[in-house]
Amino acid sequence: MPQIVVLTGAGISAESGVPTFRDEDGLWEGHRVDDVATPEGFERDRAMVQRFYDERRAALAKVEPNAAHRALAELEESLGSALLVVTQNIDDLHERAGSRHVVHMHGELLKALCRSCGGTFPWTGALSDEPACPGCGVHDLRPDVVWFGEVPYEMDRIADALAEASMFVSIGTSGAVYPAAGFVQHARRHGARTLELNLEPSEGSHFFHEARQGRAGDLVPVWAREVLWS
Repeated sequence: MPQIVVLTGAGISAESGVPTFRDEDGLWEGHRVDDVATPEGFERDRAMVQRFYDERRAALAKVEPNAAHRALAELEESLGSALLVVTQNIDDLHERAGSRHVVHMHGELLKALCRSCGGTFPWTGALSDEPACPGCGVHDLRPDVVWFGEVPYEMDRIADALAEASMFVSIGTSGAVYPAAGFVQHARRHGARTLELNLEPSEGSHFFHEARQGRAGDLVPVWAREVLWS
């Protein structure tokens, strides 16, 4: 089991140029969240939702991992499986930086999910042209992204990791979206030391033993060095 569990949110990828999930007006890149991030929105306008995620998928090729992603990958080189990254982000920046022990609790933009057979498949192209499922041949693919009203992935694995970890670190999260917002309390109940690294205090900042404010690209490398030197 991991000794350190790191939760990453939109703030870490924002420094690479990935837009944060929601603006203050409740929109995601000009769209109502209910329209592009719920099963109901998909049923209402399947073509629009597919195009929305096609654009997000294509945009990933234009961004690169930043210093925070790289610092976590370098830390994993030393700690191996003792470090687990749980991310709310659907991009692949952790993997491109070199991290291998990553849980995408909200799914992955570069995967497709077949609603007919339940299979998931690596996917870099468009879904708006309604291609056939590589597994069953049915034309019923959607983005493998966990929408509002759906259960995040690998929750049992995450809960077990939080219960066993000696340290929990939250990076670039709002502290407002559950179940991830409750991870700090879960970790503390089991005796973990908790640390928040965020641009500004999150809604759950008061639950952490320590909170540091600043850019993830500045804070994470410093913290990683502290772990390696301790």
